[in-house]
Amino acid sequence: MNAVEQILAVQPFMVLDGAFGSELALRGFDTNDALWSARALVDAPDLVKAVHRDYYAAGADVCTSASYQATIEGFVRKGFSAREAAGLIARSVELLKEVRDEFVALRSSQNLPSPLAAASIGPYGAYLADGSEYTGEYRLGVSGLREFHRERIGVLAQAAPDLFAVETIPLLEEAVAVMLELEKFPQIPAWVSFSCRDGRTTCGGDDIADCAQALSRNPQVAAIGVNCTDPRFVEELICVIRMACDKPVVVYPNRGEQYDPLTKTWSGGAESFAQYVESWYRAGARLIGGCCRTGPEDIAQVAQMRGRLGY
Repeated sequence: MNAVEQILAVQPFMVLDGAFGSELALRGFDTNDALWSARALVDAPDLVKAVHRDYYAAGADVCTSASYQATIEGFVRKGFSAREAAGLIARSVELLKEVRDEFVALRSSQNLPSPLAAASIGPYGAYLADGSEYTGEYRLGVSGLREFHRERIGVLAQAAPDLFAVETIPLLEEAVAVMLELEKFPQIPAWVSFSCRDGRTTCGGDDIADCAQALSRNPQVAAIGVNCTDPRFVEELICVIRMACDKPVVVYPNRGEQYDPLTKTWSGGAESFAQYVESWYRAGARLIGGCCRTGPEDIAQVAQMRGRLGY
């Protein structure tokens, strides 16, 4: 069994962590940078660990590294050498694993599975830092996307995470490109989650059912789903994905506010995030967490909801 299957064998669903960049900002770190949260790997590694620690303490079974927007090209563009860039990307996993290991004994004493460390792989649009991860308006093709992701994936794999989190992907062709590179490291499973603009369509215009079907035959894919998506669309997306494939479904949507990628601001109110959890579970989600604007308190509510469901 892969790492995801091992936890799902003893838990009804896995609890994921929540937002990283917005949580850094709430704690006073300036993320107004092309590197976004990856900048904290340089300037605030202790803060990176503190955020991870709070999510594990809230009940997360798995946390993701601060590498979503960490790329060789991005760090080089900010004046780092390629070697320094690779070191910082690897450090994102090392920091996460250090915190993960703090919770292994605690989880064992509670008869819970050991926590996991997932290496985050964000889309090409995250490197561009122009909001195009929400549109998919970069047509590099599979070969160009493979070339972009190749070196970073190699660095992350060498850092030995428990699994990969391929996330906020707007295009099926980018998911295919990433998985082709990940096949070089078959011992590390991956979940793949797409950003979606409604209950059936990715932000790049692909049918989520087609995405699920295309990835369902890959044995390295441990779960398929959505993140960085309006929570109102998630239940329908779960149903569509479940009809298309038999992989576990992963969901970690935004808290509910609306994001403007041009001004990089949020607007509107958010309902209680935890109110959705039971309906997502009943619809078939088996990995549940949060994305933008969610925090440790939201993840604690997800974990508590799992307890109230009788587990």
